[in-house]
Amino acid sequence: MDRTHGHAVNDHPSHIPTEVYLGILDRTIDVHWNYHAVLMYVVWMGLVPLCVTIMRFHKPPPSEKGIRRDVSLWHREWWFFSVHKYGLFLAMAAVLAGTAVAFWASGGFSGSVHACLGALTVAMGLGQILSSQMRGTRGGRYRVGADPDDPATWRGDQYDHTPKRRLFEAVHKTCGYFTLICAFAAVGSGLMQYAMPVLTGVVVLTGLAWLVAWVLYDFRGRAYDGYRVAHGYGLEHPYNKQREFL
Repeated sequence: MDRTHGHAVNDHPSHIPTEVYLGILDRTIDVHWNYHAVLMYVVWMGLVPLCVTIMRFHKPPPSEKGIRRDVSLWHREWWFFSVHKYGLFLAMAAVLAGTAVAFWASGGFSGSVHACLGALTVAMGLGQILSSQMRGTRGGRYRVGADPDDPATWRGDQYDHTPKRRLFEAVHKTCGYFTLICAFAAVGSGLMQYAMPVLTGVVVLTGLAWLVAWVLYDFRGRAYDGYRVAHGYGLEHPYNKQREFL
């Protein structure tokens, strides 16, 4: 807050409310938008990229028979998937809470660039949660419970790479990266609307840090193929056979 000719001048746009009336308490309270900004930064530039990075770059190397036990929170070999899944559930819960509070404190949808980008990001995030429930069954020739000599026990959407599974992977992966782009844009537009110089510098450095990390992961060849990690690298598996010359 500066003072010019004895008058207070607000550093932030006048359309951003700085207080809100609570009818249930019959009192007016201050709105701390910096808390909202920090929460969204932690979620969208910290937790969400971390969960995506772990899923993409921290899968175990492909083996002859893949991961034999089915996906479970209690099986250590699936830790990368558990972090990705439950970490993103936690992220979306925090985002919905933060969005609801911001919507209420603003008196509704403001229609600003930040509000539009934020709404798109939240909608895309919810879409990711919904699409994750459509990945289908796993299957596998060598998984626990299957008979390696009986093809009828191998069937599964992932193992057979069915159209349902291909659609899930195309939508979930592509829209996931697009959601991150929207999130970075929403965070940036929010900081343009409500100036926080220190956090702005941290946001820029965080984005650069993730960029460097992803380049190094890819340089080291850590983006292992999910199908080969799950089922094995042999050509006896149908999707490996389809990609025999890749």
